Amino acid sequence: MKKVAILGGGGMIGQKLARHIAANGLGGQEATLHLHDIGFPPWPTDLPAPEERTGDIAAPAEAEWLAALAPDVIFHLAAVVSGEAEQDFEKGWRVNVDALRRILEALRAAHEASGGRYRPRFVFASSIAVFGPPFPEKIGDDFLCAPQTSYGAQKAIGELMVSDFSRKGFIDGIAIRLPTICVRPGKPNKAASGFFSSIIREPLAGQEAVLPVPDTVRHWHASPRAAVGFLTHAATIDLAALGSRRALNMPGVSCTVVEQIEALRRVAGEAAVARIRREPDPAIMAIVEGWPRDFAPERALALGFRAERDFEEIIRIHIEDELGGAIPG
Repeated sequence: MKKVAILGGGGMIGQKLARHIAANGLGGQEATLHLHDIGFPPWPTDLPAPEERTGDIAAPAEAEWLAALAPDVIFHLAAVVSGEAEQDFEKGWRVNVDALRRILEALRAAHEASGGRYRPRFVFASSIAVFGPPFPEKIGDDFLCAPQTSYGAQKAIGELMVSDFSRKGFIDGIAIRLPTICVRPGKPNKAASGFFSSIIREPLAGQEAVLPVPDTVRHWHASPRAAVGFLTHAATIDLAALGSRRALNMPGVSCTVVEQIEALRRVAGEAAVARIRREPDPAIMAIVEGWPRDFAPERALALGFRAERDFEEIIRIHIEDELGGAIPG
């Protein structure tokens, strides 16, 4: 039986990942789950309950707890998101960089104390924010990291730490660069990318949504269901094929905002589209202009990572997974 820890296990992706593993195991094995976050939603009564630990991931005691737990697999999803990391500079670096360094050092100490026997699989949730302009038409696997936001810089540093600690043999790590996850269920978070979800989620629920950028903005998306698939695949594949390059661009769907809206029109009709209100926000537009738009993720595809075929499929997955298979009303 695998022992699995999910840092950021109370968040949207963390909860979906945890519930998937509780129901299906991981890599063909049953798993005991240990979740860490600042808080948790109610857990489904029909699934085995995980251990939940509440705390600040950047506190030294939390890294010590993780190392003492000695999980076989660690998913590191805990982070200050893009918009908040830009607004609160100190918090972004403390949570996104300092906490990760402390965790990796604790795992190194555990590795050394075990005589080299303990070497957990460490799956780090990175982001396409590690890239900055000018962009090629499609970003390939050899495009350099040159982030234009604090969040992107923090994620790029995290990738390098995971790679170096893996090179030294302390962990068996992989960093997966997630597309913008859309459509996110629940309430909006502080991510600058939140409008990509809200212009679909709110209209489907009969509510108004604000679009702060032009229709021509193009971006790279994948569903929450795909994100869970990326994470579980990263936790179970043989990483020898990656060599020393431990960061991977994940597959996704490249589309413009107007293509998102047209997909919504096909799925839910004119009434849903009419609930989108255009309200330009220069601060959001400035952040989005520095984001990549399209990828050719050949390494990830060759390793078996998969995403949706188009944005309409992403919308239909949201309806299946969050709305009971039908649009309200």
